[in-house]
Amino acid sequence: MAVAARRKFRREGEERRRQDLIEATLDCVAEHGLQGATVRAIALRAGVTAGLIRHYFPGKEELLQAAYAAVMGRMTDLAKTALATVEQEPGRRLAAFVAANLAPPVVDTRTFSIWASFIGRAGSDPALGAAHRAGYLGFRDEVETLVAEVFSDAGRQASPSELRRLAIAINAIIDGLWVEGCLAGDMFEAGELAEIGIGSVEAMLGLGLRGEREVA
Repeated sequence: MAVAARRKFRREGEERRRQDLIEATLDCVAEHGLQGATVRAIALRAGVTAGLIRHYFPGKEELLQAAYAAVMGRMTDLAKTALATVEQEPGRRLAAFVAANLAPPVVDTRTFSIWASFIGRAGSDPALGAAHRAGYLGFRDEVETLVAEVFSDAGRQASPSELRRLAIAINAIIDGLWVEGCLAGDMFEAGELAEIGIGSVEAMLGLGLRGEREVA
């Protein structure tokens, strides 16, 4: 029987050790699902004792919550890094953010597998549900800020409720295309999902994001 590769548990600071346990948890969830991510399996993967895990997390549920929060935050952070390489023009920044969410490394089968395992339990598990809501709101707030900047640059007024609705809709566009890319990426041409996403957002806003002011 093959033995899962163990992570080297670093003798470093508290936060680094905590992160190592989260990564070991994500490895177990990716390979065996939530049911297979037992404290024993996680400890084996991390190369530590179950007792050490309890030093950092009161129980398995708290560890799973932290792991799910890490996945959600990581996807948002990866997309936000694309903004650092883009000129400050708001439209191009929003387009870059949409595109980054619809291409590797955000579009990734392993990440999708982990996300799907967690989302299947988020509705019935209050802790995972709270982690999901926090991740969703963090992402949606980022989108709302980018849309507000686009409107301001175009001299267009938008109420808080309009910005909120647009952010919800744009998030839905990105989510749907992201799932398609993760499940059947070989069915699409390189960059196709990003182009569809950006085009959909442009049509929704009635504004071009890559130089054009208005979309017919």
